Amino acid sequence: MDKTTPTKVRPNFQRTAMLGAMFLMATSAIGPGFITQTTVFTVQLGAAFAFAILLSVLVDIAVQLNVWRIIGISGMRAHELGNKVLPGAGWILAALVFLGGVVFNIGNIAGTGLGVNAMMGLDPKIGGAASALVAILIFLSKKAGMALDRIVVLLGAVMILLMLYVAIVAAPPLGEALKNTVLPEEVDFLVITTLIGGTVGGYITYAGAHRMLDSGAHGVENVKAISRSSILGIIVTGIMRVLLFLAILGVVSGGVALTSDNMAAEAFGAAAGEIGMRMFGVVLWAAALTSVIGAAYTSVSFITRTTTSERKRNLIIVAFIAVCAVIYLLLGQAPQQLLIFAGAFNGLILPFGLAVLLWAAWRRRDLLHGYAYPKWLLVLGAAAWLLTLYLGWNSLAGLAEMWG
Repeated sequence: MDKTTPTKVRPNFQRTAMLGAMFLMATSAIGPGFITQTTVFTVQLGAAFAFAILLSVLVDIAVQLNVWRIIGISGMRAHELGNKVLPGAGWILAALVFLGGVVFNIGNIAGTGLGVNAMMGLDPKIGGAASALVAILIFLSKKAGMALDRIVVLLGAVMILLMLYVAIVAAPPLGEALKNTVLPEEVDFLVITTLIGGTVGGYITYAGAHRMLDSGAHGVENVKAISRSSILGIIVTGIMRVLLFLAILGVVSGGVALTSDNMAAEAFGAAAGEIGMRMFGVVLWAAALTSVIGAAYTSVSFITRTTTSERKRNLIIVAFIAVCAVIYLLLGQAPQQLLIFAGAFNGLILPFGLAVLLWAAWRRRDLLHGYAYPKWLLVLGAAAWLLTLYLGWNSLAGLAEMWG
């Protein structure tokens, strides 16, 4: 079927494809950095962190509603659309996403190693190598697409259930958290913008939308399912963030001072003892493995086309993961300076890529097959884009400090 032809996929297939795309986006956002970030900010802000979570979720929804709808209706990946809007713009976006994806995937593989170490006490290098092999086997499967969708949904559900258990055991002050959701005792806009960048920055912005295209769900006829899935993906990420926040808040409110280098693991141990530490290992491993899968899948989607065969694309993904794993094994850890550098680049990818997509929706109706893009959604996207400019400016400042 021609990629530009609006397609009405079978109901059962559509549900499976959309669920997989939704969880790929959500679990790509929930990585080792997500866990560390949420823990640090909860310790820093206490119950007031609830407001930052709410605001970041609302902005994330505004971004993903536009990204999914524009990509889904056009039937083209972000870089393909970018090249149609401005020749060469798509390849610049592809280069930024791909290079950032390589660096972050080394960090994600390192995260799987630490997760296995916390679970079973194995050497992190062995755990990292074994986890990379698991990811490779998924893409070598004859039904790689189905395997990908099922594994991210399964691991996403496991993370949420384990986090729910720890959050209940930690007995957080729910009333205080609810009050601070709408009437915060403290507002930190740097924390809010950091959360937004970590949830819809870099490759994460396009993970779900590109998976949706590859699943065959696109076109004007599927616009309701596209919009619904983009919102649900962000809500899944938000639920995970809230549960982790409540678990840490319960521990901190109970008088435990988190002072170690790994505050999240310390909090899990304080809440649920030895089993809590093992559960932290499972959560960290699942978060890191799904991020390995998401980063590899999305990064490679930017150097291939929608017409590239699934087998060829999967083999490139396998090579991508293998190279990242070898680099991790040689270094023993993700190079911190490179992670900071790639993180700063993530702040530049979001405003650049979002501007290209919004321009296509506003001025290039031909690329959306004549679809009349809702003006309210454009306004919402433009408001979110202005905030991403602020994020990008902060990223440039961070890069300037590095080079300084």
